Amino acid sequence: MKANYIYAIASLARLALTSEFQQPLIGQVTDDNVKSPSVNLEAIINASALLSFHRDIVQIPSISENEKNVGNYLLDFIRSHNLTVEKQIVTPGSETEQERFNIYAYTGKNRFPDVLLTSHIDTVPPFIPYSLHPPAIDNTDILTFNRSDLVIAGRGTVDAKASVAAILFAALETLEVNPDASIGLLFDVGEEKSGVGMKHFSNSDLNPAPPKFHTVIFGEPTELKLVAGHKGTLGFKVIAEGKAAHSGYPWLGKSAVSSILPVLSYLDTLQDIQPEKGGLLRSETFGQSTLNIGVVRAGLAGNVVPAYAEATISVRLAAGSPDDTREIVRKAVEDVTGGDGSVYLDFGNLENGAPPQYLDSDVDGFEVITVNYGTDIPALKINAQEGPKVKRYLYGPGSIHVAHGDDEAITVGELEEAVRGYKKLISAALGVH
Repeated sequence: MKANYIYAIASLARLALTSEFQQPLIGQVTDDNVKSPSVNLEAIINASALLSFHRDIVQIPSISENEKNVGNYLLDFIRSHNLTVEKQIVTPGSETEQERFNIYAYTGKNRFPDVLLTSHIDTVPPFIPYSLHPPAIDNTDILTFNRSDLVIAGRGTVDAKASVAAILFAALETLEVNPDASIGLLFDVGEEKSGVGMKHFSNSDLNPAPPKFHTVIFGEPTELKLVAGHKGTLGFKVIAEGKAAHSGYPWLGKSAVSSILPVLSYLDTLQDIQPEKGGLLRSETFGQSTLNIGVVRAGLAGNVVPAYAEATISVRLAAGSPDDTREIVRKAVEDVTGGDGSVYLDFGNLENGAPPQYLDSDVDGFEVITVNYGTDIPALKINAQEGPKVKRYLYGPGSIHVAHGDDEAITVGELEEAVRGYKKLISAALGVH
C-alpha cells in the first residue's frame, strides 16, 4: 500500500494536551478533493480528532512487552472524556521489566456493562515511524485526490491501533447521543506475543461467572467485514539430538540436522495429505489446516557435525481440537523415524493452542467472511454455564495482509468508516434501531 512516489511528511512526536482532547469527536476538512502538491497533508489529520488520536498512538512505540507509554497516553485520554478508567496491572514494573497493564473503562459506576469492546495496544516489531502519503493513482491526474484516500503508514496503523481508535471514538459518539448506553472498553497488552493481557483479564474479577456482558466486539483488521469465524492455532517445536564430531570424520558423530530434515520435509506436506491418510484436518468453513515451519536452528560451525537442531512450527487449525492435531503430528514423526527417539516433539504447555472460533455475524449491512489468523478471542473465557449465549463479533479496519509488513498502512476513509461500523454493531447489541 505504499505510494509510488514520495510525499511522506515526517510527523512531530508529541503528546496531546488535555485541552486538545476536548475537540469535536470527528473533524472534517471542507474539501473532499485535495491537491497533493499544495495541501499540507498533516492539516488533514489535524482537522480530525479521530485521525489526530490515531496519529498520536501510532507515534508511540508499543512493541509487545513495551506498551507502558501508549497505555499511559490512553489512560489520560479516556479519563479526559469523563469515563471511569481502571488500570489492570498484568506485570508489575521492576528493575528489569517494564510495567504492563490493561485499560478497562466504563461509564460512571457501571463496572459490568452489557457490551464490551476490545482490541490490543501492542504491536509486532520493528517500530516503523508514522508517515502520510497521497494515494498511488493510475491516471494522469495525480495532482488531485479525495481526502478519504490519503494513506497513513507506520507500525500499528492497522494492527491494531486503527481498531483501538475507531472503537474508542465509536463508543464516545454513542455515549454523546445516549449517555446511559451500557458499554465498556478493554484495551489489552501482549496479544501479539502470548495473549497475556486478555488471559489476565479473563482470569480476573472483571470476567465473573456467569458473565455480566452479553456481547463482546473484538477489533482486528478485517477490511471492514464481519468475521463469521477464524482458524484455531497450535505451536510446537521439533527437536533432534545427535553427537558432535569433526566434519572430516562425520562417522564419529551423528548429525542432528540429517535427522530432523526428513521429519520437517514430511510435516511440510501434511496440509496437502487427505485427513483419512494422516494429513491435517479440514472443514467446509475454513478449508485446509496449514502448517508453517517458521524457524530452524542448528549447528555451531560448518566444520562441526551438529549435535542439536530444532524447528519452531505453527499450525492454523481448520477443524478439530489442538489435541487432534497433536496426535496427527506425533503419528507423522513416528512414521518417519520409526519411533527411534532421534527426533521428538515439544508441545510446551498443553493448554496452549485453540480450536477454530465460530463467531456471530447476524448484523445486517456487513459483508461476512472467515479469516485464517488468530486473535485474543479464545483467550477470553466466557464463563456461561447456562442461559443466553454471549455474542462475539470480530470487525475492524485495514487488511491483515499488510499488518505485520514494512508496508503496513491504512486510508483515512477506512478509519472513518470503521467508526460507523462499530457504532452499528454497538446499536445492534444494545437493541437500538
